[in-house]
Amino acid sequence: MNTSKNNTDLLSGYLNVDEAGKYYSDYLAYSKGKPLIGQLISSKKSVLNFLSSLSEDDGLYSYDTDKWTVKEVIGHLIDIERIFSYRALAFARGETESLPGYDHNDYVVKANLNSQSVEQLKQQYQSERESVILLFKSFSDEMLMRKGTASNNPFTVRSLGFIIAGHEQHHLKIIRERYLPGRSSGVILD
Repeated sequence: MNTSKNNTDLLSGYLNVDEAGKYYSDYLAYSKGKPLIGQLISSKKSVLNFLSSLSEDDGLYSYDTDKWTVKEVIGHLIDIERIFSYRALAFARGETESLPGYDHNDYVVKANLNSQSVEQLKQQYQSERESVILLFKSFSDEMLMRKGTASNNPFTVRSLGFIIAGHEQHHLKIIRERYLPGRSSGVILD
């Protein structure tokens, strides 16, 4: 674990505007003023409860023909955690090269997520989220403030954690508003 100065203040949820590219400001707004580790733990419980209440048919539901299924949304969240936690690790370790971007739609299509069971996605999500929590707990204050570039955008290490949390909240809001209304199968998302 982190033996340097306690990083609680740096993970409190108040970031400077220059800590991430403008594209990510909406995701960061979800996290403003909320401690990162608490957000990650709380949303982990909500998502795991949601996935436990989800049937295979519910997992294949999409609110429109050109939109992702619930399974694809969950797979996208897992991919983002993997990509952004790698970026955080790389920048914390002093990476100076710009990291490449990715096409999230291509990733979803090529992952063939609808062929995976809800339980498989739940296990992947839980494992990845626990890893992300431990990773961010391990960073010193200095590491959290290190900077790097990915997808032609600047980031601090800590901003990447808040983007993970805010991005998830963004998609959970969409699931609540567009996927769950009218579904009577007992699906729960608090």
